[in-house]
Amino acid sequence: MAPRPRECRAEVTAVRSLNPDVIEVDFRMVEPPALAFAAGQWVSVPFGPKVVRAYSMASAPGAGDVLTLSVDVAPGGLGSQWIRGLKPGDVVPFKGPTGGFVMDRADARRPVFVAEEIGVVPIRSILFDLYDTGFDRPSALIQWARNPAWLLYEADFRELSRRHPGFSYLPVLREPPSAWRGEKGECHEAVDRLVHSVDRTVVYVCGGEGTIKQVRQALVAKGMDRKSVKWEKFW
Repeated sequence: MAPRPRECRAEVTAVRSLNPDVIEVDFRMVEPPALAFAAGQWVSVPFGPKVVRAYSMASAPGAGDVLTLSVDVAPGGLGSQWIRGLKPGDVVPFKGPTGGFVMDRADARRPVFVAEEIGVVPIRSILFDLYDTGFDRPSALIQWARNPAWLLYEADFRELSRRHPGFSYLPVLREPPSAWRGEKGECHEAVDRLVHSVDRTVVYVCGGEGTIKQVRQALVAKGMDRKSVKWEKFW
């Protein structure tokens, strides 16, 4: 059972840019000293009585004393401005963990993860938690991006595939460079090509509403039950 959400505080320890529009922030827990969460969950940051923003953990649960969030700040709204202004030493109040985009490890089906750009954040948490804790069944990640700058955590996933032969990393680009030898096109098109059979398969997809619908339609057309497509909508 996933932990219940609670009021928390954490101190910013590092801020990094993953690309011009994505900022990654490390936090050290202050209260409580460690936060138990399930990989794939998120925390909510308050900006007023009825205004909150939700941010998924990019880090695996581990000991829970350090959290990493990765945020697309391109929208330029209240949350984006706040993330851009964070600096080491800032103490941030938030509530968490929340969210049901978590993998059921008792499910014997092969998991296939589909990520659209910033939607890879909770999937990174899930994958690293799985393989850090002895997961030994095959899985795959289809990561879609408009261009190479948006293949967030690509090096992490390539290293994961080297360390765990059962994990397949399949990046896809809409605008590939001339030297690109990987998959090309739109996310749902790649899913249609790369998921050869839906038998004993469960799919976890995270990204925009349009992509989620298109991916689900492609899988249902192959014979997958709609309930076997788990999703988290980021926009």
